Amino acid sequence: MSAVKKAVWFSYGFQFFFGLLLWLPVFYEYQRQIGLSDEQIFGIQSIYYIAFCLLEIPTGMVADRFDYRHCLVVGAVVLVGANLVPVFLADYTGFLVHFLLIALARSLVSGAASAYLYEYMHAAGEGEHYPQAEGYGRSYSLIGKVVCWPVVGLLMQWNMPSPYWLSAINAAIAVGMALLLPAVPGGLTKAQRPPVATALRGAFTQLRGSTVLVLLMVQGVAIFTLARICTVNLFQPILDLKDTPVTMYGVVMALMTVFEALGAARPNWLRKRISDLGSVFVLTVVMALALALTAALGVLGTVLALCVFSLACGLSFPIQRALLNQAITDSRYRATLLSIESIIDRAVCALVAVVLGSSLGAGELGGFLLATAIVTILLMLVVAGLLRLARRRRGSVTVG
Repeated sequence: MSAVKKAVWFSYGFQFFFGLLLWLPVFYEYQRQIGLSDEQIFGIQSIYYIAFCLLEIPTGMVADRFDYRHCLVVGAVVLVGANLVPVFLADYTGFLVHFLLIALARSLVSGAASAYLYEYMHAAGEGEHYPQAEGYGRSYSLIGKVVCWPVVGLLMQWNMPSPYWLSAINAAIAVGMALLLPAVPGGLTKAQRPPVATALRGAFTQLRGSTVLVLLMVQGVAIFTLARICTVNLFQPILDLKDTPVTMYGVVMALMTVFEALGAARPNWLRKRISDLGSVFVLTVVMALALALTAALGVLGTVLALCVFSLACGLSFPIQRALLNQAITDSRYRATLLSIESIIDRAVCALVAVVLGSSLGAGELGGFLLATAIVTILLMLVVAGLLRLARRRRGSVTVG
């Protein structure tokens, strides 16, 4: 096996086990069973997103300074501890600590993982294959969830904390995968890496000089917010509204994940027909409309809409990630800039989680979904117009 393939496959392995959080389909029901209210559950989610915002830039600067691989190892170690907290402290405080540690682990990994794969493949002369590799990595990690999630409801009924124990084991395997990642060939030396104190200034200097990069970050907000809010915050309340048995939650999420994996594995299918920017626009609108329809449909219709949502989500992520990486012209600040994008994503999610908690408490889930679709479509229209204007000003310079 070539050095590039080894690096890519170890990266896939890291993504697979780091992202295999078996408690995800049932954490809402889990917290309800231990006595937490909707306001407490979504309040924790809001705090989680805020914590993510506070941690993203510092961890991105650390990754740019001390090597992406080291951040991946530390992030996976923190995730092991985070998954064990609810086992030993099953109350409000325990889940608050749990999600704060999740925020730290994911912030350490969010920019570093993508930056490592992009930098390694380009340094090895395989940069043109990066979007497909990013898609395959996401697809493989989703396949693991498809296999495991259908039985999570039964696992929880058999032994309530077992999904958290198994998630901790997965995170421990991710630590091993991160340790096996090879160094980027011809990568920056420690002396060439920007000091932590100056990394943020350099990243913002690049942002100020690139309107396209800023707009691409805003464009990514819509995709991430829809995906995160649906799969983490809205998925269980939507099924609960349809009187779906909790044992079916994992099955439905697994079905959604199948469609997301199919999309993630085939980003080039749409890229051959529409430009990258056009693809992201169309897919985000489809996601918004599909999510809005879930409130008006029956159980089967809701599951179908969620599957369409997931397919569009899977197709969109690798394309948007490639667009963003291409727009970053100074690799010294890549992880920091990717972390800045994540901050914007999580900040919006924090606000949406607060509104969502209030909407659920008032029994207005349908109105929330419709308003989300309208705001998303309007945002995408504005961003698309500004991107077209920015690209005209740049003349022949394009980003995808």
